[in-house]
Amino acid sequence: MNAPLQTRQLLPALDQRHLDALEEEAIFILREVAGAFARPALLFSAGKDSCVVLHLAHKAFRGLRDDGEFDGRLPLPLLHVDTGHNFPEVIEFRDREVARHGDELIVAHLEDSIRRGSVRLRDPLESRNAHQSVTLLEAVEQHGFDCLVGGARRDEEKARAKERIFSHRDAFGQWQPKEQRAELWSLFNTRLRPGEHFRAFPISNWTELDVWMYIARENIRLPQLYYTHRREVVERGGLLVPVTGLTPPRSGEHPRELDVRFRTVGDMSCTCPVPSRAASAAEVVAETLNVTHSERGATRMDDRSSQAAMERRKKEGYF
Repeated sequence: MNAPLQTRQLLPALDQRHLDALEEEAIFILREVAGAFARPALLFSAGKDSCVVLHLAHKAFRGLRDDGEFDGRLPLPLLHVDTGHNFPEVIEFRDREVARHGDELIVAHLEDSIRRGSVRLRDPLESRNAHQSVTLLEAVEQHGFDCLVGGARRDEEKARAKERIFSHRDAFGQWQPKEQRAELWSLFNTRLRPGEHFRAFPISNWTELDVWMYIARENIRLPQLYYTHRREVVERGGLLVPVTGLTPPRSGEHPRELDVRFRTVGDMSCTCPVPSRAASAAEVVAETLNVTHSERGATRMDDRSSQAAMERRKKEGYF
């Protein structure tokens, strides 16, 4: 993962003009959401992609003060589905950022779905990632959301590559890939029947490299997990599994400390780091120039359960 010296030396010469076009498109999509829907919300997990979308939303809807901070308040709330298995550092970062910007945050807890009986776990330590769909759809119904803005990108995974920018969900919250609406010339069909809603993805056309270049350019804050740190891990199935209370070592596994970072941050039960000494966004850009697997393919245990794992979850209402 560590980029060679010559790659680091080339970094300042990277052409970043395409970031302006990507930013303009994303802001246009965000403003379309605000104009077309009565009760939209922005999905905010404090991951790198949702931090970028939040930054874009601030640019779309808020002015800049003399001190460089954004002024005013977003016209839509933030929504986070908290599984209870999040990294503590990510939750602390989420709360700090929301307080810093003064945005409205709605937290839907998967634990509440378990208490209601709408989510049933086979094992207390199993991954809760797939169960988020239930809690998310319950939050949509409870708060009357008609559009959820997310940070999914087409380069992440095959099922996400099929997704439209404005993704229609039926009254059961399901995604039907064969019934998607055309999006010609940036014209979006946002008509809804009672009980239906949309998911909108402003950074659909971005890549992981674009995201990190934009983070470096805009100085966007991220949880420290995205940069190099020492962590105890075990090797399992070709991945580095973090040693936590939810993911203890198995019989015969030998934990060791490595310099790692996370390319994507999900539940502790399914998200793995990669070896890295990148301590800044610019250094992550240099590393990303050399990767051959998407961040989900390289770090997510739950996506390896089958070729259709993500598509199946999306049809059930997943992000």
